[in-house]
Amino acid sequence: MKVLTSPTFNRYAKKLHPNEKKVLNKAVLAIRDDPLLGEPKIGDLEGFYIYKYKMKTQIWLLAYTVESEEVLTLRLVAPHENFYRTLKKI
Repeated sequence: MKVLTSPTFNRYAKKLHPNEKKVLNKAVLAIRDDPLLGEPKIGDLEGFYIYKYKMKTQIWLLAYTVESEEVLTLRLVAPHENFYRTLKKI
């Protein structure tokens, strides 16, 4: 499966420390192997999937969309605080 990234995802991901990027990469690989692993959203966020994972002691959220059977687009990665508000702006 091909994994694409959005500019918003890139902006948030580049601010992470190297050890945090390793944890993010593990989460991305898990999603790539099973795209329906995340929780599908309804309402304003229909079409988005949210995958929750733990980084150190904090829960982080990874938003992505499944464009087709072969394409997965990563949209946003951030801690829970203001995550959904930021995601609605996308």
